[in-house]
Amino acid sequence: MSAPPAPMQAALALRAALHARLASDAALGAALGGARIHDAPPATAAFPFVTLGEAVVSDWSTATEAGSEQMLTLHIWSRAAGRAEAHALADLVQQALHDAPLSLSGHRLANLRATSAEIRREEEGRTFHALVRFRAVTEAV
Repeated sequence: MSAPPAPMQAALALRAALHARLASDAALGAALGGARIHDAPPATAAFPFVTLGEAVVSDWSTATEAGSEQMLTLHIWSRAAGRAEAHALADLVQQALHDAPLSLSGHRLANLRATSAEIRREEEGRTFHALVRFRAVTEAV
């Protein structure tokens, strides 16, 4: 099997860096009760937790430079009474990642910006779900 194209390699490198940054953030870890950062949550995940979600990856390479833009969504899941915990966790995720100087394998992160956050109650009524969106620009090295 051949290697994924450069934008997909950048997306995988960025996900790994995001996971590492969130897992090592002391304030977020304290609020979550541990490094509860998942690519896909285990069936018995303890609340609250964060999952790395959807990514839209666009190639913006030129004739001389390779690069990509990524629109990412991180999900925060809470079962605390009320929205306060979901809001606080969304804020901590934004603080940990907005303009963070992440190191990516084989790529350079030119820009990582929080673009929006949404907090909502899931239909079952017990779970609050925060969606925190980011825009990242990467360049090949």
